[in-house]
Parts: sequence; C-alpha cells; structure tokens
Amino acid sequence: MQLISVNNLTKKYGDTLALSNINFSVEEGEIFGLVGPDGAGKSSLFNILTTLHLPTEGTATLLNLNLQEDYKAIRKQIGYLPGTFSLYPDLTVEENLKFFATMYKCQIKENIRLIAPIWKQLVPFKQRQAGKLSGGMKQKLALCCALIHSPKILFLDEPTTGVDPVSRREFWDLLKNIKNSDVTVVVSTPYMDEATRCDRIALIQNGSIITIDKPQKIVDDFKGKVFSLKSSSIFKLMELMKTFPQKCSFYPYGEYLHLVFYDDYNAVLKNFENFLIENNQFYSDLVEIKPTIEDCFIELIKDIS
Repeated sequence: MQLISVNNLTKKYGDTLALSNINFSVEEGEIFGLVGPDGAGKSSLFNILTTLHLPTEGTATLLNLNLQEDYKAIRKQIGYLPGTFSLYPDLTVEENLKFFATMYKCQIKENIRLIAPIWKQLVPFKQRQAGKLSGGMKQKLALCCALIHSPKILFLDEPTTGVDPVSRREFWDLLKNIKNSDVTVVVSTPYMDEATRCDRIALIQNGSIITIDKPQKIVDDFKGKVFSLKSSSIFKLMELMKTFPQKCSFYPYGEYLHLVFYDDYNAVLKNFENFLIENNQFYSDLVEIKPTIEDCFIELIKDIS
C-alpha cells in the first residue's frame, strides 16, 4: 500500500530551482532514504512533504490525503524530526515530552509502547534541561517527541548529522525497531554508508532524483570494476591520471584513490601499473574492491553531467 505519492514536484525560491520534477512513492512499512550531499534538495522536499512549504508545481498525497487541501489532517498523522535541534532547551527532558503530548492531545501512558526503548535511555536524565544533553541524547529526545502521538509516517531530516559514530549506529537500530512497530520511516542523510540501512533509497543531486531502488540493486547494477590504491600524494596522482590513455574514472576516497575500469580489466590494470612505474609513482594496496553506494553515486552523477 502506498502511503506517499509524489508527482512532478518542483520547487523554486525566486529564480533558484531547488527541486525539479520529483517523482517517487513510499510503501507502507518501509524505511525510505533520500540520500545526497548538502544542497541537493533534501530539506526542501521534506519541508513540502511535512506541509511547511507549498510546491511551485506538481502534487503529492500522504495517506491518501491531498498535501495542499488536507494539510491539517496530515499533520496529525505524521511525525517530523527537523535537521536542527528544535525542542525547548530550557525545559527538562520530561517537560518537553509532556508539552508535545499536550500539543497532540494524547496521553503519554497510552503511547509509551512505541517510545519505550528510547525513553528508557532518557529516564536517568529526565530532570535535565534539554539544551544540556549530548548530541545523541538530544536526537533521542526529539525522536520521542516526534513519536509520542503514534504517527503513521515519521520524517527524519538528516537525523545523525553531527552525531558521533556510535550514536549513529544506535539511532539506526532504533529506526529499525520503529519500523517493526508499523511506522513508515522517511529519512534523509548525506552519509552514503547509511543508505544500506534503508529498504529503498532515492539518490538526489542538484534537486533531481538520479535513481530509486534497493541499495543492493544499485550496487549490483554498477558498471565496471572498482580498484583502490594507497598513495602519499593522491592529488598529484590525480593530476597525472588525466594523461592515462585508457578510459577510467578516478576520485579520492579518504587516504585512498578509487579507480573504475570498464573494459578488458586485466589488460587495463596491467597498463595502469606500468603507467605508475613509468611516472615514478609510489603506491601500495592496489586491489579490486566491491563498489559502495558512494562509488555508485559518483558514477551516476558522472553519467548525467
């Protein structure tokens, strides 16, 4: 069953095109990820789907309700965690939760089941002011407040930005539990590694969706083979790579350089090794690796640029 349907959605801010002809749907009970770098259009799309902004063109329905005509009914059935901490920093953890329960006209005791695993971690800090919590605990409190009215759809706009790696993993474990409690989750993230935690993802760049599919299917459809090597002068090597005579892609990946070869892999690899030797390039760990979502994203952007 489709809970969200977006059709030809476009958003302009003056002469700036933030979203261009966006189309996708979200099925009941899935974690749907919107994955892309800062400035790709993720927050603009979330602001529209959570009824905060109107689209310039196009339509969208949530829970079979029209986004523009039924926005009040939609707001009662969705939860929203914005990209910045938006709770009341001077109120305690417990006071914030009570405030949101009152706003949604619901009782905490009646809805505690959904947030119980998260709230249990917050109980020792319930008298602490929200503004004095760590980044990870702030996100957990915000998640409790967004879920206190038992919404059918939960929107999370870059929920783990600025959060430490351990808290990021814990947060995604919480999302899996939330999904298992019959809440459909729509989450945006700039972190490509988080895409694998979603059931389906939409890769977005410059306000346009590049592809939508299951993360593993996107990886399986990758054209070419990816190789990685370690070099102490990656950027110098990248300049040199512009003179490599055979077709390939290359880009930095931390302290490594990723290379994509497309045809006759063994011959091209041998030629590449000779190319490095001829140009006095010292390297190590030249190995074939499995492509990541980030490799796929970079390759897809190259194909449309």
